[in-house]
Amino acid sequence: MNVKFLDLSRIHEPLKAEFMKEIENIITTNNYILGNKVEEFENNFAKFHETAYGIGVDSGTSALELSLKALGIGEGDEVIVPANTFIATASAVVFAQAKPVFVDCDENYNINTKNIEKHITKKTKAIIPVHLYGQPADMDEIIKIAKKHDLKIVEDCCQAHGAKYNNKKIGSFGDLACFSFYPGKNLGGFGDGGIILTNSKELSEKLKMLRNYGQSKKYHHDFFGYNRRLDNLQATVLNIKLKHLDKWNEQRRNIAAIYKENLKNMAGIVLPNESQNKKSVYHLFVVRVKNGKREDLMNFLKEKGVDTGLHYPIPIHLQKSYSNLNHKEGDFNKAEEYGKEILSLPIFPGMKNEEVEYVCDKIKEFYIR
Repeated sequence: MNVKFLDLSRIHEPLKAEFMKEIENIITTNNYILGNKVEEFENNFAKFHETAYGIGVDSGTSALELSLKALGIGEGDEVIVPANTFIATASAVVFAQAKPVFVDCDENYNINTKNIEKHITKKTKAIIPVHLYGQPADMDEIIKIAKKHDLKIVEDCCQAHGAKYNNKKIGSFGDLACFSFYPGKNLGGFGDGGIILTNSKELSEKLKMLRNYGQSKKYHHDFFGYNRRLDNLQATVLNIKLKHLDKWNEQRRNIAAIYKENLKNMAGIVLPNESQNKKSVYHLFVVRVKNGKREDLMNFLKEKGVDTGLHYPIPIHLQKSYSNLNHKEGDFNKAEEYGKEILSLPIFPGMKNEEVEYVCDKIKEFYIR
């Protein structure tokens, strides 16, 4: 048996006729950029996440950068960022001309809230909690810290479409929330795309101008803005797929439950833990392989036809592009330890139970050889 890490065809094939009909309509109407489908999707996605406004942009990275700029964060400012996340979270801070200040992760891979306050200075203006792998961060503590120090919160929800914290959708806790629609996300387009959610009308209007050359109306540029717009094609695809997101997320949770049940007694494998007040959407199913056996297990699974992934083997503070911050090994122990152990197993809507069980059987086979 061959098990792909992600098979998008199982999502797209059943919807192909609907996609083609809507795409043909776009071609017929020649309505490509910030069209009616973008506005429709912005409203639908905001409603899905229980927020008032959605601002479609060209990527999750742009969503983060423009959010910081809309909040007035820039040169000389600092932003708290987890060391264990995809590099785009920190890069967006740099693009906004601010400084990312890293904080180590907890046992659930998200920012360790117990370590945040010691990194706060007079220059700190915001916290970016990342709901990594689809697992919500500890928002109660983050909100408490933000209020105490008068900080803004920009949620990085790029891997957590539809996840819940205290039975409330993530994306509705911060001042702004950012999502990515990269094709492999729980809700993905046919290319790059992103959105910013907010309950602030003022921020919503500012962001709509920031993404479109600073225009208040055509050819009236009130400030310097960018070309960061979501296109009508991506919005059309996302509108179709949004109707299925809850179902697809439940499929991911069911797959995760099979993995957990089959691997729960495996010595040397640390399974993801889900707190009662959190509902993960398992964008990734990440285990930790102890005792230096990760590469051996990866290679064994590959030989048996199972694709795996690594998210993320090198923490941001050890990346060459951030060498100017003068971090070294040992600065963020958990992120570094986990970076050597994490292994992402296949998980996607349409994955068959027998495929999940096959992956589990091969992991067991590896350990009893």
